[in-house]
Amino acid sequence: MNQYAANNKTIGEAVGGGGLLVVAQWEAKEGQADKVAAILDSFLPEAQKDPGAKLFLIGRNKDNPAQFLFYELFRDEAALKAHQESGYFKTYIAGQALPLLAKRERAQYALL
Repeated sequence: MNQYAANNKTIGEAVGGGGLLVVAQWEAKEGQADKVAAILDSFLPEAQKDPGAKLFLIGRNKDNPAQFLFYELFRDEAALKAHQESGYFKTYIAGQALPLLAKRERAQYALL
C-alpha cells in the first residue's frame, strides 16, 4: 500500500466536534494479502474524500502483512451509513475485498 494515511486535515481538525469512531480489523485469507492491499490502495482516497468521514486511516501489520487495521472517524451515524451505501464502498469493500478475508471485526465508539 502506498499511502495509508494521506489526508490534508490535522488531527485537531478531524476530531473537533466529536463523532463516531469505527475501528476494524481484517485478516486476509492465505495468499490474498497483497490483493487486499491493492484494493485498499484504490479505496482509501475515495474514503478520505467522503464528506462525512472526518478521518480515515488504514494500517498494515508489520509482522503479519495479512492483517489490516482501520481507524475511521465519521461525523455521525448517518455519515457512516452513507459511507457504507456509497458506490466506492460497494465496489471495493463489499464487491472485491470481503470475499478475500478470513476474518473481519468491527467496533463503534463515541469519541470523548
